Amino acid sequence: MTVPPQTAPGTPVPVPALIVGGGPAGLMAAEALCNAGLSCLLAEAKPSLGRKFLMAGKSGLNLSRMEDPDRFLSRYDSDRLAPMIRAFPPEAVRHWTETLGQDTFTGSTGRLFPTAMKASPLLRAWLARLTAAGLQTRTRWRWTGWHQDGAASFATPEGPRAVTAAITILALGGGSWARLGSDGAWQDIFQRHGLPTQPFLASNIGLSVPWSDHMKPHLGQPLKGLAWRAGDSLSRGEAVLSARGLEGGGLYPLAPALRQGAPLTLDLCPDIDLARLAARLARPRGKQSLSSHLRRVLRLAPQTQALLMEWGRPLPDDPQALAHHLKALPVRHTGLRPLDEAISTVGGLPWQALDRGLMLRDRPGIFCAGEMIDWDAPTGGYLLTACLATGLWAGQHAARWQASGR
Repeated sequence: MTVPPQTAPGTPVPVPALIVGGGPAGLMAAEALCNAGLSCLLAEAKPSLGRKFLMAGKSGLNLSRMEDPDRFLSRYDSDRLAPMIRAFPPEAVRHWTETLGQDTFTGSTGRLFPTAMKASPLLRAWLARLTAAGLQTRTRWRWTGWHQDGAASFATPEGPRAVTAAITILALGGGSWARLGSDGAWQDIFQRHGLPTQPFLASNIGLSVPWSDHMKPHLGQPLKGLAWRAGDSLSRGEAVLSARGLEGGGLYPLAPALRQGAPLTLDLCPDIDLARLAARLARPRGKQSLSSHLRRVLRLAPQTQALLMEWGRPLPDDPQALAHHLKALPVRHTGLRPLDEAISTVGGLPWQALDRGLMLRDRPGIFCAGEMIDWDAPTGGYLLTACLATGLWAGQHAARWQASGR
């Protein structure tokens, strides 16, 4: 299948299968369709494919997490993902990566990485395999909706184009990192065509904190060995003091509770119970200031002690009251960072709009995959695994639907 470089205005180009969106979900859907023997056209709005995938690999591409299957599934907020993850679990992610010539290793926390640690070698190998399988790609093709005859319309550098396809898979992304392609603009198109959407909300995101000048020497420093709590959620991960507030994996799992307005507290001594902590604080301090006493008996990192002074003053003198303060220090912040800074989003396309095979109930032959669907998960390989799994699921079900002749 070759797409003509020019067509008369208003003349749709017919293709057997169309994928809109060149991220991990769209590429995996394309792989499923190519494996089923279908000729595919993939249209991407940006100048190149896999931009968010490449950004994820800048700090080490966390592909998945090698852990107990039930524990893995528990990290997602929707049971609808379960059959898709079971069909493409972490072990399958590892095998798939290695079939692309990329060795993998599992870190001490169970996280799965390519040995190269980068996304670019994996993406190059993947695109080469898809091209060899017959996938045609078009970049700078921005999807603008459907014509009345059902043809998909695109704004391209050569002007408006239209494509008719027996099956279409939309993998349009969430609402964060607009410069990488996930701008959420498809929601306006869906609404124009009478399809349901839900507002995007930030997930896996930092907090805005208006620091006092007292904190400036500590900005950029990591916060380790602490415990963060919001509502019923507890996280022992790390965070970083940034000029804009707090960022890092220790905070990201708390985003659902923080979105609902739960107060955030910080346990500065999570490995010491309240009674033992109070006993330490009750040790004679002589002429030492309270600040010096805390440094001596608790050995807090300078940036951690600075946080205590930032949010905890005036500190109580009573050891029991001070211990309570250290175990549940209120974190003063002004809310989550802006949506576009989020690693992922929730909202988008509600599950009720999709059948079991991820086909739109109101538009037969149109399937959806990836972060455009309303699901949530923490970082640590869960996001990428679900994007790949939903792309594979949508592609396989689209191929079966097309083969059935419906």
